[in-house]
Amino acid sequence: MKYGQFCPIAKASEILGEKWTILIVRELLMGSTRFNELQRGLGVISPTILTKRLSMLSERGLVHRKRIPGQRGYEYHATESCRELLPILLSLGGWGMRWARTNLTESDYDVELLMLYLERSIVPDKLPGSQAVIRFRFADIQDITDWWIVVSDDHVDVCTTDPGKDVDVYFNTTVRAMTDVWMAERSYKDAVNAGDITVTGPRVLTRNVESWMRNCIFADLPAARAILGVQPML
Repeated sequence: MKYGQFCPIAKASEILGEKWTILIVRELLMGSTRFNELQRGLGVISPTILTKRLSMLSERGLVHRKRIPGQRGYEYHATESCRELLPILLSLGGWGMRWARTNLTESDYDVELLMLYLERSIVPDKLPGSQAVIRFRFADIQDITDWWIVVSDDHVDVCTTDPGKDVDVYFNTTVRAMTDVWMAERSYKDAVNAGDITVTGPRVLTRNVESWMRNCIFADLPAARAILGVQPML
């Protein structure tokens, strides 16, 4: 994209304004370095588009591409100029939580993205012992209903096959209910009382889920309707 303007906003938009670019930067800043890790966080992006955007970001100095020793692939690391975008992305996300959350549609409730964010939200040192297993069963999914988060020391993984380990906490819910709770649209207590989430396990874990599986970093931001004092339409 070329705007033909010397305005720094225009010049920044020429780099960041293409579809997927901001989300690729988001994933880089969240710690993704491998191509498949980036794809996992981006969902339906095509490999061709991802390759093209990474190449552009590398040319513009936002990404350092480094060959993986002994392999054919590359790792992608955020440079200083890319890392300086973090407060900007946080501000953009905060704006989205206040003013754009009402634009969510049913197709936006993606279980793979939800599980990736839940994986990133785990606080291992808040879980007892060196290992823990959390199982999620989603009633609104037909293909893959069961998901597991496996914590081993500081390593956290998501899998869709039974890891064969004792489960510490069970969640029975829907993708939308779990997403809304994680984003703090509603509380665990509200969702449990409404029957939208069932949490089963030791009380020491089930009574303070937010301590070992933190909510969205934007969770404390009120929606625009709360800021403006507007009552939601029934």
